[in-house]
Amino acid sequence: MQIETRLKEMGLELPAPGKPMANYVTAVRTGNLVFLSGHGPILENGNLITGKVGADLTLEEGYNAARQVALVLLASLKSEIGNLDKVRRVVKLLGMVNCAPDFIDQPKVVNGASDLLVELFGEKGKHARSAVGMNALPSNIAVEIEMIAEIED
Repeated sequence: MQIETRLKEMGLELPAPGKPMANYVTAVRTGNLVFLSGHGPILENGNLITGKVGADLTLEEGYNAARQVALVLLASLKSEIGNLDKVRRVVKLLGMVNCAPDFIDQPKVVNGASDLLVELFGEKGKHARSAVGMNALPSNIAVEIEMIAEIED
């Protein structure tokens, strides 16, 4: 339980794993890879972080929303594999930022998730990544992120 101990040392808690909003699952395991569906920034009280970065939210608020998404992703991953210490590597993130048309700092927003994963897993948390801007996201969430993780058998 090293990863969960590390989370506590960082003053962080995993939220309850989210449930799909439609006809899909939150995680699919194939071999030693787990593909996590797009997750949004759900707070411990169940509220969503909503709005467009660069209009309704600042860059810092977007960064914190992406950091929250990483925690939600980790909660779903733990639900799928049972123990986050089984993570061999965070392979890839796709970060989608709900943003104003002239906002150009999507990578700085998605850094919120990337930075948390590296803080938590060290070198195993470094990943390939895409960070893109979107005109809109479901329920007006600020950030949506997909993740692929390699796990031990």
